[in-house]
Amino acid sequence: MVERSRPYHHGDLRAALVAEGLEISRHQGPSALSLREVTRRAGVSPAAAYRHFRDRHALMVALSGEIQARMVQRMRSRTRHGCSGDEDGDDEAGAALARLRGVGLGYIDFAIEEPGWFELAFFGERARDGAEAGAADDAALDPAGEVELQDVPPFAELLAALDECVRTGVLPAHRRDGAELSCWSAVHGCAELMVHGPLRGAPCEVASTVAQRVVDDIIAGIR
Repeated sequence: MVERSRPYHHGDLRAALVAEGLEISRHQGPSALSLREVTRRAGVSPAAAYRHFRDRHALMVALSGEIQARMVQRMRSRTRHGCSGDEDGDDEAGAALARLRGVGLGYIDFAIEEPGWFELAFFGERARDGAEAGAADDAALDPAGEVELQDVPPFAELLAALDECVRTGVLPAHRRDGAELSCWSAVHGCAELMVHGPLRGAPCEVASTVAQRVVDDIIAGIR
């Protein structure tokens, strides 16, 4: 059966379109996104969407930014709840390591729990058909491109966690340069194995064990 649209009556149309786009991509992945479908669900004409998004790619950029912000929330939540690990030393050093652990585990958790959003946030248009995009759009949809990585919210969270490790003496300052790429490569690769690779659909206990091992190895390297 065709899903009934939810007519839009008043308020912030841009926010309504983003909300519908998030719902579609969450359950069906970025390939299911279209301005026509988003506007149908919002109960407005496709022409109304062009006042806010010039095309499908512009909508995906907006969605990517929202998804990445939610990923950062997941990282911070992981740090606050059950992510203290077995760190020793003073409280500041332990807190810095717990924050770094939360960044890694939160990233992997989010990818497993929200594979549609994860794919859109880090692959976007190129995951679908390899379409070219401008540099500004690539900042949101393709953080590996020629953009300032510190402007990508989850990556910025990692940078801050590593800087905190340096400040508390956990990570020697001379080893700080480039550490973010090693850490990100490890957790992103683990997430990819869970979402698209041979560990896709693995039991929760297996996924948790693998994620913990990857992040613990990062922590061991940092220490």
